[in-house]
Amino acid sequence: MIDNNKMKTGLAAIALAASVPHAAATNGDHMLGLSAIQNGMAGAVVAAPQEATTVLVNPAGMAELNIKDVRFDLGVGFLNPVREVNGFDSDSNLYMMPSGAVAFRVDDQLTLGLGLGGVSGSGVDFPDTMAAPGYQSLVTTKQFFKVAPGFAYRVTDSVSIGATVNLNYQSLALSGFSPTGRFDLPQNQVFGWGVTAGLIWKLNPQLQFGAAWSSKQNMSEFEWNTPAGKITMDMDAPQTFTVGLAWKPMPGLLIEGDIKRIWYSDVLDKLSFGRPAGYAGAVPAAIPFGWSDQMVYAVGIQQDIGEKTQVRAGFNYGESPIGPEDVNANLGSLAVVEKHLSLGVSRKFSEKVTGSLSYVHAFNNSVKSNVAPFNTIDLKQNQLNMQISYQF
Repeated sequence: MIDNNKMKTGLAAIALAASVPHAAATNGDHMLGLSAIQNGMAGAVVAAPQEATTVLVNPAGMAELNIKDVRFDLGVGFLNPVREVNGFDSDSNLYMMPSGAVAFRVDDQLTLGLGLGGVSGSGVDFPDTMAAPGYQSLVTTKQFFKVAPGFAYRVTDSVSIGATVNLNYQSLALSGFSPTGRFDLPQNQVFGWGVTAGLIWKLNPQLQFGAAWSSKQNMSEFEWNTPAGKITMDMDAPQTFTVGLAWKPMPGLLIEGDIKRIWYSDVLDKLSFGRPAGYAGAVPAAIPFGWSDQMVYAVGIQQDIGEKTQVRAGFNYGESPIGPEDVNANLGSLAVVEKHLSLGVSRKFSEKVTGSLSYVHAFNNSVKSNVAPFNTIDLKQNQLNMQISYQF
């Protein structure tokens, strides 16, 4: 038999864990890439960017694009996250993720760009989460969208730098039960900002180094007006730092390896709720999500097949930021996949137009709580991205 008090405590975590971005991403709350080309390389693109969407990852890469005047990259992704809590499936399992970017070559040194895309979000819809009566359903939604205007500057023939200002939009709705009753926090939205800076350094004709740093994305507080008064919550996005090395051992062959650090513990270790004085409602004072910092390792290979076709493959690994000790606080945020395999292809339709496709499979990973109640969360993912590119 499951202890009812423990079950209710766990269900409080289920309802509030949905505040963590959890479905439109595969390295914790970060997507591997924001385009078909980036995903085909398993996210290993910081050192040898190939398209305008680099403005969202390493803005210095815009200076290295092979364009005369302008390049447009527009795409859409479809994510299928297959999620389970204690063997029960979520009914929401397909999400759309648009992205787009443009880079304008001002002169031989300066390039201006703008990128936008859905970075994380979606939700869960569990009709049941435990093999016991009462308080079992969970339905949530979340979205995180970024617009990034920026520049790249070619300092020398070997070194380029770049930066963006990130203008962020985030929305969130939470509904569920806690030990003291039912609560409903309707869909709300906030805005915030951050910065990204990047570097590309050509070591020699075969080797190229890249680095990119993104600050913590500072978001405004969510505010919900309830019958008991105003409820607030502050949820920022983590700082990241990525380094990569690209190798071109022969014409038409590119191999890149990247390492990324994501500081989740700074923003998703514990989230506190602001509550009215004397509040006795269902929303708790804080939830200890306990996310750990994550190291991500990615490698991608690209081979030219003739003059019009490129094929790609890659592998990406990042240990789950959610450990067994944190499962019960993250039943609504199943960001536990670790191993990813990617495939991609691009085809030139003309000198100006190219189409690209990619497929990423995140292998199933299961994490079981090591403290009562002994809940288990499972996740595997399939992601398909399509992209159209135009340059002249």
